[in-house]
Amino acid sequence: MRVSTGVCLLLLLQVTAVCCNGGVTSTYVRKPYASLDMPIHHFPSPPGFNAPEQVHITQGDHEGRSMIISWVTPLHRSPNVVRYWEAKGNFNNHHKAHAKTTSYRYYNYTSGYIHHATIRRLKHDTEYIYELGKHKHTRRFSFTTPPKVGPDVPYTFGVIGDLGQTYDSNQTFEHYVANPKSQAMLFVGDLSYADDHPFHDSNRWDSWGRFVEKSTAYQPWIWTAGNHELDLAPEIGEITPFKPYLHRYNVPHKASKSTSPLWYSIKRASAYIIVLSSYSAYGKYTPQYNWLKEELPKVNRAETPWLIVLLHSPWYNSNNYHYMEGESMRVMFESWFVKHKVDLVFAGHVHSYERSKRISNVKYNITNGLSTPVSDASAPVYITIGDGGNIEGIADNFTEPQPSYSAFREASFGHAILELKNRTHAYYTWHRNQENEAVAADSTWFYNRYWYPHDEEHSSTPMD
Repeated sequence: MRVSTGVCLLLLLQVTAVCCNGGVTSTYVRKPYASLDMPIHHFPSPPGFNAPEQVHITQGDHEGRSMIISWVTPLHRSPNVVRYWEAKGNFNNHHKAHAKTTSYRYYNYTSGYIHHATIRRLKHDTEYIYELGKHKHTRRFSFTTPPKVGPDVPYTFGVIGDLGQTYDSNQTFEHYVANPKSQAMLFVGDLSYADDHPFHDSNRWDSWGRFVEKSTAYQPWIWTAGNHELDLAPEIGEITPFKPYLHRYNVPHKASKSTSPLWYSIKRASAYIIVLSSYSAYGKYTPQYNWLKEELPKVNRAETPWLIVLLHSPWYNSNNYHYMEGESMRVMFESWFVKHKVDLVFAGHVHSYERSKRISNVKYNITNGLSTPVSDASAPVYITIGDGGNIEGIADNFTEPQPSYSAFREASFGHAILELKNRTHAYYTWHRNQENEAVAADSTWFYNRYWYPHDEEHSSTPMD
């Protein structure tokens, strides 16, 4: 979209930035008042008796030839079948997949019937139509499978964290949906914020599923669990962690030999994506530790050059909110990330935006005193993007001065787009809510750590 010179000048007058010991701290000031949840009646069930709702899809295997279709029927267990066919074909050539169906109780709430059906042996880079329900209550959706895995396969991901279901959440979500580039979503945790309501009101899980359906039913969202997925409330008798989340959101963890759906990996186009759980045990000898130790050496950078990690609690965060909460996981795993040349780490949790330089802090031991992050060409860029717009509001209390490892930070809501171009280059943009979708508040080229480990210092172009 073309932007007039006058609009650009106005933005430059309105938004300035402070350069300090680190990179850029934007002085953009978003609206000061808190985010408010949209009323639950804004998200009605679709019309029709027992009509399928809260439809969402995610990759169903390790390679991208399967899709997990999930949905809820509020009143009856059936129908629990998905019908699907190639978009270029017709319904007469359709196939069927039967779902596994579950439900749960949480305090005084009883869920509807939650269905998960895995469609297998799909063709790469092909559009499919799928149907749920029956008779006049049938609902029809579509998705496109990823291209075959390969080192120079271009692919575009959206990135959002800590979305919630406020009016600000809606602005973030609508901006993302309006962006035509993204083919799949990397979601870094904290979905519904049901636990911010009395008795962890699980009706807010239902409303969130309806809220995001117009994206989640059509493109896969790669799920990460955050602290708001724990739903641990012993004061009301709820002592099973992640109960609503694990019932509602299936992932292909067994395909990557994981013992838990809270940590797993997939390949997609030219990316190898590892999802970790900040709120599951990760100390030495734990299942997550053992899995990651075996997983990282499996990555073949000749096949999937882009190694991306999703987790919730950031390892590098210069905001006073949640400061150093990810430190123990960083101490456990950062040296592995450097050794295996992880390209990017996306996190949420902190309700603002921050992008780091390529740095590490792995030389420290108890006697040498080397405890300061330093520039490291083998290290990832760490991006905190917990700025989806949730009910808890913006985190607007950055530490001063800005640390040397911080490249750009801003206390605003928004979303990001990551465009993998080939094995060496990726283009990344972060869009704050208050701007036109075509104008990025932060953008940079990323150079692949395995194939093109050059300095990116001058490739970033923050609008501020």
